[in-house]
Amino acid sequence: MSAEPDGPEDRLRRFATIWSRAVFPVTSTSSTRPEFEAQLLPLARRLSEVLRARGFDAAEARAVGAALVDAHCTDPEALSRTLDCIDAYLVLYCGEDGDPEDLRARSARLQHAMAAGFAGALRARTLAEQEAIAQAALKAQGVVAEALHASEARFRAVFEGAAIGIGIADLDGNVLQVNEALMRMFGVAGPTLGGRRATEWTHPDDAPQTWRLYDELVRGEREHYHVEKAFYRPDGTVLWTNLTVSLLRDADGTPQYQLALMEDTTERRLLNLRLRYEATHDALTGLPNRSFFFERLEKALSAGPGQRFGLCYLDLDGFKTVNDSLGHAAGDRLLVEVADRLQACATAPGEMVARLGGDEFVALTTGPDTRHGVDELAARIMNALLAPVSVDGRELTVRGSIGVVEGPAGERSPAEVLRSADITMYRAKSAGGNRFELADPEADARVITRHGLTTALPAALERGEFFIEYQPLVHLGDGSVRGAEALVRWLHPQHGVLGPDRFIPLAEHTGLIVPLGRWVLEQSVRQARLWRERYGEGGAAGPLRINVNLSPCQLTHPGLVQDTVDILERAGVAPDALCLEVTESALIGADDDLLKPLRRLAEMGVDIALDDFGTGYSNLANLRRLPVSVLKLDRSFTQSMQQFPADPVDLKIVEGIVALAHSLDLAVTVEGVETGAQAEQLRILGCDTAQGWYYARPGPPERLHELALVDATG
Repeated sequence: MSAEPDGPEDRLRRFATIWSRAVFPVTSTSSTRPEFEAQLLPLARRLSEVLRARGFDAAEARAVGAALVDAHCTDPEALSRTLDCIDAYLVLYCGEDGDPEDLRARSARLQHAMAAGFAGALRARTLAEQEAIAQAALKAQGVVAEALHASEARFRAVFEGAAIGIGIADLDGNVLQVNEALMRMFGVAGPTLGGRRATEWTHPDDAPQTWRLYDELVRGEREHYHVEKAFYRPDGTVLWTNLTVSLLRDADGTPQYQLALMEDTTERRLLNLRLRYEATHDALTGLPNRSFFFERLEKALSAGPGQRFGLCYLDLDGFKTVNDSLGHAAGDRLLVEVADRLQACATAPGEMVARLGGDEFVALTTGPDTRHGVDELAARIMNALLAPVSVDGRELTVRGSIGVVEGPAGERSPAEVLRSADITMYRAKSAGGNRFELADPEADARVITRHGLTTALPAALERGEFFIEYQPLVHLGDGSVRGAEALVRWLHPQHGVLGPDRFIPLAEHTGLIVPLGRWVLEQSVRQARLWRERYGEGGAAGPLRINVNLSPCQLTHPGLVQDTVDILERAGVAPDALCLEVTESALIGADDDLLKPLRRLAEMGVDIALDDFGTGYSNLANLRRLPVSVLKLDRSFTQSMQQFPADPVDLKIVEGIVALAHSLDLAVTVEGVETGAQAEQLRILGCDTAQGWYYARPGPPERLHELALVDATG
């Protein structure tokens, strides 16, 4: 099946073409460029999948980096050109339909993972080569020993023709002979190295065991040893080698000479150091990256007794606006300037600054007393951000929110510390930003509990942990029970019964409010059918009705009307048994598209109640265009009526609202009725129905049965 013109496959192939053209000139391969491009195409497809995957797969990106080594792209320039190509073109050709900022962040993480994979594969390849050299060295040892015993001519052929450096010294360390390869490695000619002593070649970076192994060898206690060793060349530069030293014995087995075999690993070591730097530092700012920071933080947290740490977690306020308005290039220049200022703030011993990603930075300080030091560090950072940053001729104001965590080492893990700092930073941002806040364990616990409830919501619905309580709606004129409001509760396994204020906002944030609301509606309508079967469809009190709250998310859900119709039909309940309550704030400024489903439900016979009326500051004239039949007056207007005499202003307001509602053929329900005096005053003012603790607290449906039975029997 061929891809459409300029489709995803075409863009992927363009990226592979650009990649191959950039890397092919520095690749040691016998393939032609088209053949090399065919090798890169599946790697490009894997990169595209990593970029667009729901979760970032660092292992897959590292595998692509390792695959480059298998494709003979071992030159350092090949990796550099690959990373430049990915940075410039991967998001452009393979990031369709994604958030640009998120894709660029993913691309940066992908590049770091690729560099790490490339370094790991190159290191594995190096180790394999070293093993082969070691085997060759042992073989050369046997060859040289045999040549010494058999024929000077054969030894000379091996000695002079070897591609690795070979030197022979006596047991006192006096250098007797070196071959041409060894002289080239040291950059000298002629017998310059002859006459020197092996013990003169010490270097500050020598491993502690290097000279211990040497002493054991010349004493005849070991046959050979292998180490990585640095040497100073005559011009002062450093030569890094894989050094194998073997003991040569005479025909009687007496130690006589030592044989040194050297492989020049200087360029390979420099490449590994460069790859290590690129894998542990941010490509844009040059600061340590997330992985390097976690290494340092873990080390700081595992320090001995008496050591402490302080951490400042910084997030720039409004950085997305810079990217959106001026472009990502301007945003990058802003980040570089911020990074430079932060680095200037953390110059004391035990301090470091790192970039975690995006516009998030972290500063770490360690030592025996960081209580005041971390506060001073946070203050320095805030002061460093005061001066505007000039980008493309514009003076940009930089603001930041910082979460500060300080404490003794050894008590928390790096993940726990960073989570606390992140929570604290968002608390600073919620307080207006441009400030730093100290971590508060109680605030952390509340946020963690909130997150735990959020993640537990889907499973709670599946396990049936929700239940419904019902609060009666009473007619103020005759005191009869006219129905009830359904109020959902969560029986949490650890936290007990939770009210809707604890989990409904979480359900709205996650979108779970739609299936939860559908479940509440279904259970409530089924209960309404049971009530109507028990008390009949008519009578002096009229049929019992169920009120169900409708969240703003449900109001905009396209399946609202059909779900309601299906639930009513399955339960065999008429639409007039249901009243949907919508908060006034949800309908402020509502357009016709938002009101259309409510109008359809109202036309079917479902009552629509405007809940919390009086708190949304809506224009009273808007009531004429809303498809509502009931106003639920907020309790804030009637609280003063619990005492005698009531506030005359509140009386006038309620009287005016009731008169307006009745003139529009709207019924008025009052919430929060707690005293008989309050109920009587509301009856005098003309309110129709009420609910509150004066009549009954929310409870199981059987309680409504009892109230209705008392009402029926007088």
